[in-house]
Amino acid sequence: MMNITRLIAEDCSIAEKSVQNTIRLFDDGATVPFIARYRKEVTGNLDETQIRDIKERHTYYTELNERKETIIASIKEQDALTENLLRKIESTTSKTELEDIYLPYKPKRKTRAVIAREKGLEPLAKRMMAQQDVSGSADTLAASFITNDVPDTEAALNGARDIIAEWVNEDSAVRQRLRQIFFQNGSICSAVKKDKKGEPSKFEQYYDFQEAVKSIPSHRALALFRGENEDFLSLSIEVPRDTIITELNNRFIKNKRCIFAAHIENAVSDAFQRLLHPSISTDIRQELKEKADLTAIDTFAKNLRTILLAPPLGAQPVIALDPGFRTGIKTAVLDATGRLLEHTAIYPLAPHSKTDEAHDIIQSLIKRYAIKYIAVGNGTAGRETEAFIRDHSKLFRNDIQCVMVNESGASIYSVSDKAREEFPDLDATVRGAVSIGRRLQDPLAELVKIEPRSLGVGQYQHDVNQNLLRSKLDDEVEHCVNLVGVDLNTASADLLSYTAGIGPKLAQEIVKYRSENGQFSSRKELMSVPRLGAKAFEQCAGFLRIRNGKNPLDASAIHPESYPIVERILRDLKASITDIMGNERLISSIRKEQYVSETTGVHTLNDIIAELLKPGRDPRKSFEAVAFREDIREITDLQPGMVLPGIVTNVTNFGAFVDIGVHQDGLVHISELANSYISDPHDIVSTGDPVTVKVVSVDTVRKRVSLSMKQAT
Repeated sequence: MMNITRLIAEDCSIAEKSVQNTIRLFDDGATVPFIARYRKEVTGNLDETQIRDIKERHTYYTELNERKETIIASIKEQDALTENLLRKIESTTSKTELEDIYLPYKPKRKTRAVIAREKGLEPLAKRMMAQQDVSGSADTLAASFITNDVPDTEAALNGARDIIAEWVNEDSAVRQRLRQIFFQNGSICSAVKKDKKGEPSKFEQYYDFQEAVKSIPSHRALALFRGENEDFLSLSIEVPRDTIITELNNRFIKNKRCIFAAHIENAVSDAFQRLLHPSISTDIRQELKEKADLTAIDTFAKNLRTILLAPPLGAQPVIALDPGFRTGIKTAVLDATGRLLEHTAIYPLAPHSKTDEAHDIIQSLIKRYAIKYIAVGNGTAGRETEAFIRDHSKLFRNDIQCVMVNESGASIYSVSDKAREEFPDLDATVRGAVSIGRRLQDPLAELVKIEPRSLGVGQYQHDVNQNLLRSKLDDEVEHCVNLVGVDLNTASADLLSYTAGIGPKLAQEIVKYRSENGQFSSRKELMSVPRLGAKAFEQCAGFLRIRNGKNPLDASAIHPESYPIVERILRDLKASITDIMGNERLISSIRKEQYVSETTGVHTLNDIIAELLKPGRDPRKSFEAVAFREDIREITDLQPGMVLPGIVTNVTNFGAFVDIGVHQDGLVHISELANSYISDPHDIVSTGDPVTVKVVSVDTVRKRVSLSMKQAT
């Protein structure tokens, strides 16, 4: 079979030794974050993306080999396996090509060709394809095949043509060539369904549409597929039929003087129209869908990363407000660790308009709990609630900051089993307020509790492959959690579950152990947690932090396996751990070459020194509040030409959506992001970025706002 390691090395442009070592680490139970962070010498300093690529390709080729074994066994049973066929099977590196090779040997349903064979017409088909008969007539030669099942020569020739059509369809070289033509020269076309003609819809621009297969962007491909799924559009792949038929005839008709030449032409035409065109169209559509899915999922993952790594407010007490008109504003007070201290409801907005009472309640809470930050959910009544707070902020205290918080997914979380387990006696809206406040304090710690697909940062997220989406988003959450590190003594089970080597079950065991035995004082104590063995400890220890523990190194990203190296450095410098941490002068005197060994290379030493300089450093940016214009609260307040502050809420392939505080995000088209050409909006903006935009146009009926960043500068 294939040399998988070599193939992966070629696919990923990575040294074969690095691939081999990485696969060995996976086989030994290592996780991607652990390999990327703590096994740099083994992999040749591969990053997480490269390591995940190796894992993905290894899975692909392993599955391919398993499928080859199944196919070889099947063909052997048919006593049809030749040396040449075996070589073709073993040499292919493509699942699609493998299935093409297997197609002639695949068990078939009752096709026209199968029926013709059962009637004894295959010898006639073979004689026709031999193309040696140049005299006489086709009918005369076909007459000898007349039986009870084959009433006349026309039936005999029809059956033989059906068999030839199947041979044409099952020719692997033909199928590969047609895929190439379909992709390079084909167009995907859409037309409105008859019963939807004249009916307005979001798919109107696709009612009579076509675009080249090779260049259609992912978001348009997904829009077409959605239109088809919702029964508005009919899709087809159109190709230069005459050119293809000519090429197929040239391939299969070797003797134009043959008396069967016209019959072969008919069989070729039938094969293309009835078998190849539908089959290859399905393949091309599937390929388009898979590529579009990957692009959309990649966009989702990028957006997810930016919101998970959004700057945290940090350990500050907050008042969290979940806005509402009729039901009031649910108000929750959280301490610096996110613990709920008190909750109530205020009714300053219509129809209640109890402004003075609401003011007194908020003022009392601010004084009682020394509040400096108020988090306001950006959903229904969000801007009105923010306006109430800002209008009264001078009466509260001048240094109070009101921060709008994206509440996507908060309502879903508030009715989840997790939320009910933490707050069994609270109303769902109060749980929602708590979630909003915690999102401000630490977005990552709170958002991991919510299914990523509920966070509203995807592009056609419900249309893409859900298993692949779930896998990629889980990878992204895992990356972010381990990049930042996890406080072992305060982290929820959800946050712990994404830590390398832990998972949901061990996370529950850790939380249970913590509640029964009190806070962890050292990383070593993890070994006392039931079911947490040496391998799990190896994988997770470096990503877990213990603040104010017995060993200051436990608050850093230095792995316990490297503690002996740090201790040796300290002995050589005649310094204590507290002396060296953050001491740039002392750290600069470390001679790294003294500590390089077979197990500890330069990469590991560089990471150790970086951690000693800034122990437990948080890679996230510093928190910065963004305020909307106070006089702009509704879409009707907008006028073209206005320049406004905003926050990027979603980035897609065609631009970025920006919240400007009017309950309807505006779109900055990719052409309006910058003065120069850009191919990927992510090169310019990320979800959560504060931006300045200019209003280009406003459609209050369809609730569409067009914005520009390049015109705002």
